[in-house]
Amino acid sequence: MFHTCLFLLFLSNTVLSLQICSFNVRSFGEAKRTQPDVLDIIVKVISRCDIILLMEIKDSSNRICPFLLEKLNSQIQDEYSYVVSNRLGRKTYKEQYAFFYRSKMVTVRRTYQYPDLQPGDEDALSREPFVVWFYSPKTVVREFVIIPLHTTPETSVREIDELYDVYLDVKQLWKSESFIFMGDFNAGCNYVAKKHWKNIRLRNHTEFIWLIDDKNDTTVRASTHCPYDREFVIIPLHTTPETSVREIDELYDVYLDVKQLWKSESFIFMGDFNAGCNYVAKKHWKNIRLRNHTEFIWLIDY
Repeated sequence: MFHTCLFLLFLSNTVLSLQICSFNVRSFGEAKRTQPDVLDIIVKVISRCDIILLMEIKDSSNRICPFLLEKLNSQIQDEYSYVVSNRLGRKTYKEQYAFFYRSKMVTVRRTYQYPDLQPGDEDALSREPFVVWFYSPKTVVREFVIIPLHTTPETSVREIDELYDVYLDVKQLWKSESFIFMGDFNAGCNYVAKKHWKNIRLRNHTEFIWLIDDKNDTTVRASTHCPYDREFVIIPLHTTPETSVREIDELYDVYLDVKQLWKSESFIFMGDFNAGCNYVAKKHWKNIRLRNHTEFIWLIDY
């Protein structure tokens, strides 16, 4: 299952977008590594993204990621780097998370393997998140944390809910304000029914915005129509107070440009727009296109 999402980062007259993706490669082991046609497809998928999370890597010899990086950089003009987790899982079944990223766009500040050792709730996660703190020097949002998760289908409800504890732990550890949760959550159909969502904390706290709803199909099989893969994000944006009216209005041009470029349907604009009091008076709103087009929903009024 492959999913991609575009995150817009706005800075005065400069627009930079990061294509951030997640891809469950499905049993990515030695057999797939030695199939050139399969590997070419994986390289093409990675090359579409600035950052990509790969899941279900099964590699006891630590050969797949170095081999994939060499092949990727030999075919793509932009140089990639990667970070990879230890082998994770219970008993003999193990998987790894890996993040491949364009080195000129972002760098890795830190990594953290969540220990999953909460007293009374130990080993709640089948494959504990391998958390990565990225630094993006060319955007207003200079840093953000990605928390990945690949659940076991039968325990998806508990594992998705457990992500809230991961979030609190990482937020305290790194003092970051920008988080992206992504991966193969198995978050739909028989695994997470509608009645279960009321028990999942990340769904019920208003500071989290889910970019993929319960009706989307993130699978590639014709026989399934399920929103297994999910992404949601908290990203702050900050305008210059004296030019807030112009900057907020120009977000509409950003929206049109990137919507045409990437054919994306998931857009979130949020943060410190300085959108009130002396900076944006009531009379100014009639000139701000994002406020006057009905497809945009403002969650905070004036």
